Amino acid sequence: MRLGQILLNLTGNALKFTTQGSVSIRVQISEERPADLLLRFDVSDTGIGISPEDQKRLFTAFEQANGATTRQYGGTGLGLAISKRLAQMMGGSIGIESEPGAGSDFWFTARLLKSEQQAAAPVLPSASSAETRIKLCYSGARVLLAEDEPINQEVSRGLLEEVGLVVDLAEDGVVAVNMAKATNYALILMDMQMPILDGVAACKAIRLCPGREKTPILAMTANAFEEDRQRCFEAGMNDHIAKPVDPDLLFETLLKWLNQP
Repeated sequence: MRLGQILLNLTGNALKFTTQGSVSIRVQISEERPADLLLRFDVSDTGIGISPEDQKRLFTAFEQANGATTRQYGGTGLGLAISKRLAQMMGGSIGIESEPGAGSDFWFTARLLKSEQQAAAPVLPSASSAETRIKLCYSGARVLLAEDEPINQEVSRGLLEEVGLVVDLAEDGVVAVNMAKATNYALILMDMQMPILDGVAACKAIRLCPGREKTPILAMTANAFEEDRQRCFEAGMNDHIAKPVDPDLLFETLLKWLNQP
C-alpha cells in the first residue's frame, strides 16, 4: 500500500507536468543483504523541470515550486510530503534530480524483506506480528482518529486502514467529543495538540459521556517528557504513542487495547 501510494503520487505529478515526451518508471536493487533488499524507484519525465532553489522546498507540506505553478496546474504539494514520510517509514529516503525545461527524475528507496525469508519462517502467519493479528481478529472494527495535521492524518489513517480498521476522522477536539458521543468506538487515537479543544480536555469530556468510561483512548504526541505522559494518564487516557509513529509499535499498542475485554 505504501509503495503504491508513493508511485501514484509521483507518476500523477509527472503526467500533470509533462505535456509532451514521456514518463518512465524504473526499479533496481541498490543494496542486497541476506534477509532484505534496498530497492530504488525512479519516476522520470520530460516535463517543465524544477530549479535547484525550488527543489529545496518540494517535500515540505503545502509547498510547490512557485505560485504560478500552483495556479496553472493546481495542487498543494502535500502528496510529496506524504511520500517522504512513507519512504522513511519503509527505511528509505526520497529526492529529485531536475533542470528547468529538461524534465525531472523523482526517486525514492525502500527496504523490503526477501520473500524467501518470509516463506521459510517457522512462525505461522496468524501469530507472526501484531499487524497480522489485527487483520485477522479485528478487521472491520471502527476507530476514531482525532488529528488536525494533514500529513499525520493521511499517514495514520493509511496505517490503520492497512490492517482492516474502519477509520473516522475528527479534525479538532470538539468534533472528536461529539463523534465519540454518537458512536461507540472500539478505540480512539487522540492527538494532544489540536485546535479549539486539545486532547486532554477532549479526553476528559469523552470520559463523562455515558458508556464511554472504558473506551480505550490512546494519546499521540511528539512530546516524550514524563510530565506529558502523566498528563495523558491523569486525563483518563490508557496509553501513549510517540510521534513520528513507529508502525510496529503502533500495531502492538493497538492490539493490546483492542484485546481488552
